[in-house]
Amino acid sequence: MRPAGSLARAWLYTALVAAVVVLLDQLSKAAIRGSITPGETHSILPGVQFVNTRNRGVAFGFLPGRHFAVSMLVAVALLVLVAYFARNYTRPLIWLPTGMLIGGALGNVLDRIRAGSVTDFVKLPLGWPPFNLADASITVGVLLLFLLAERRE
Repeated sequence: MRPAGSLARAWLYTALVAAVVVLLDQLSKAAIRGSITPGETHSILPGVQFVNTRNRGVAFGFLPGRHFAVSMLVAVALLVLVAYFARNYTRPLIWLPTGMLIGGALGNVLDRIRAGSVTDFVKLPLGWPPFNLADASITVGVLLLFLLAERRE
């Protein structure tokens, strides 16, 4: 039997990470919307630009304009993630990618609810689609989750 305190602590850490991701994501998107006109480009580093674009799909523009499909995909993914976390919360650091994934998903869902689309603003070279901090958090969270899931106890 697992101690209830460790479950509460794992959820607390997860919630804190998710809250920080949502806060940073929403603040960065608001800053971009307030400072860059849609279609305008600002060079930050060689090959890295800030833009102000809207994405009506999921990460990197997948499933554009399919709000119901996107919502269902996000809901199913979060349910699977929460179920996995609930069964594996004692794994070291599992709360970190879980919080990153939940925070990233919530950050983008907030945009969809507020504006019907997600603000993307980081543009990399070689035709990579623009993304935002929520997308980056989701991507890094998935990689960390796989690494931690594959790690032997």
